[in-house]
Amino acid sequence: MLHPGRLRAASTAVHATIARGTLALATLLALPLAAQGAEIRSADIHPDDYPTVQAVRKMAEEVKAKSNGRLTITVFSGSKLGSENDSIEQVKLGALTMARVSSAAMHNICQNTRVPSLPFLFRSVDHLHKVLDGDIGEQLLKACEKAGFVGLAWYDSGSRSMYTRNKPIRTLADAKGLKIRVQQSDLSVAMVEAMGANATPMPMGEVYTSLKTGLVDAAENNFPSYESAHHYEVAKYYSLTEHTMTPEILIYSKRQWDKLSPEDQKILRDAARDSVPYMRKLWTDREAKSRAIVEKAGAQIVEVDKASFQAAMKPVYDKFVTTPEMKDLVQRIQAVQ
Repeated sequence: MLHPGRLRAASTAVHATIARGTLALATLLALPLAAQGAEIRSADIHPDDYPTVQAVRKMAEEVKAKSNGRLTITVFSGSKLGSENDSIEQVKLGALTMARVSSAAMHNICQNTRVPSLPFLFRSVDHLHKVLDGDIGEQLLKACEKAGFVGLAWYDSGSRSMYTRNKPIRTLADAKGLKIRVQQSDLSVAMVEAMGANATPMPMGEVYTSLKTGLVDAAENNFPSYESAHHYEVAKYYSLTEHTMTPEILIYSKRQWDKLSPEDQKILRDAARDSVPYMRKLWTDREAKSRAIVEKAGAQIVEVDKASFQAAMKPVYDKFVTTPEMKDLVQRIQAVQ
């Protein structure tokens, strides 16, 4: 598995070292898709059995079938190609074709993706799905095209909650002063700071050690990530703040997309969307399984006073909902029944 620091981009050549050898990416970039053997390389930081990885593999089956084997998707899971930020950089360059990333990782690239990450924006999972499956979801998928990315589909990431090493969080006051790991997103930092805590942005791969050594007091994520990354071993208090439902996004390199025929673009877009219900079913099952695993291992699930957290979020909205389009998106999302 590669260390993320080995992935670097340059204007004339980009190379990525993977377990089975070195790909001459600069050469591949200069070739049309057909000359590359029609292989679509997709990255994910999560392990093989994670719902997002399985959903992209399901998409790959449909793509291969509908293209009569002409298009294939190879999924590199488990951070084999680096962090989400590394993947985003490579997708933009066209060195990597596709990636599944948290939409939080796109916040500083296309600001409209901040909207679905706003704290306490969605009332329920059903509300989230109605928004993402409709016109608003389509508008948000298109938000990053000018930045070099084609949004293909939204995947679930569940609700994110706080988990701590030494004491449970039950009210806003309990969070004050804690060092909390967050995603590398300005919005995530601002949200935690609005709680009176100290935000510590870092890649997912560094969180376990940081919790174990006390570099951070807490982190925030969903049940499957809390379980699959073994964070429950070093932070046993899982407090159900459910502060965000930041979705995952499947992004495709605009450079590579523009080389495809309209027919192949349709095959890929349709297959991505067809994989969404499959992913959601896997996600629901995985959430229940993950919660059961961590509870059996001794993790304590803690109910919280959500109102105290919600009341502190106005400065976050004021800071990040900055354009008429973003304000309109928030209002339309809140109006969805």
